[in-house]
Amino acid sequence: MAALLGIVFPVTFTGHGQLPVKLHSRRRLVVKSSSSSDERQILFNRIAPVYDNLNDLLSLGQHRIWKNMAVSWSGARTGDKVLDLCCGSGDLAFLLSEKVGLSGKVMGLDFSSEQLAVAASRQKLRGRSCYKCIEWIEGDATDLPFDDCEFDAITMGYGLRNVVDRHRAMREMYRVLKPGSRVSILDFNKSNQSVTTFMQDWMIDNVVVPVATLYGLAKEYEYLKYSINEYLTGEELETLASEAGFSSARHYEISGGFMGNLVAVR
Repeated sequence: MAALLGIVFPVTFTGHGQLPVKLHSRRRLVVKSSSSSDERQILFNRIAPVYDNLNDLLSLGQHRIWKNMAVSWSGARTGDKVLDLCCGSGDLAFLLSEKVGLSGKVMGLDFSSEQLAVAASRQKLRGRSCYKCIEWIEGDATDLPFDDCEFDAITMGYGLRNVVDRHRAMREMYRVLKPGSRVSILDFNKSNQSVTTFMQDWMIDNVVVPVATLYGLAKEYEYLKYSINEYLTGEELETLASEAGFSSARHYEISGGFMGNLVAVR
């Protein structure tokens, strides 16, 4: 998930936790400044150091189950070249690398340099050889620095909700995905059920924000409820994918309707 200012060159973290180097893209990216995008970028940079610990604590580890489901729905296989958008600290990218193996390639893209630094550090500490196939790129989900029909699968975990221009991001995913391949998008579910909505709001107000306060991040996690309220329902996500050109799209509610996963086929 990204919104960079001015003229942007994607940045990749190569090898194992090295400093970022500039990567030649298919074109120079020119993105207009957006205060909303800037604020979200600052937010994710701020929470990067404790992001993984909070995810484990607040979901009681269940986020790992949901992420495994998202990767399975992507259809990624051995030898594939795959993309993880809004990759954050790398959870989905690591899972994808286990699917594609050393003969495959995983590109992890995010707009937060701090999140990517955490991802590169985690990669350095992990021993499995398949993790060597991951490259980290700082870039914009609405203007991807990749060629048409380049990827065999795409995942996106908790990112589309935070992208300012979701229509453009979905069209970009369609563009870089190979025909017949799938995108799998995991996020909070914006439910039509009043009970589910009430429980989500209650959990954020009475569990998530108080816990985040202990880390000095109350304001950052108060944003969560707003972002869910401004997100799309499952039906609206299916429509969004169809409008972007995907041949089929289905949204699955998981974890009692608190989470959702959109699966769309190009």
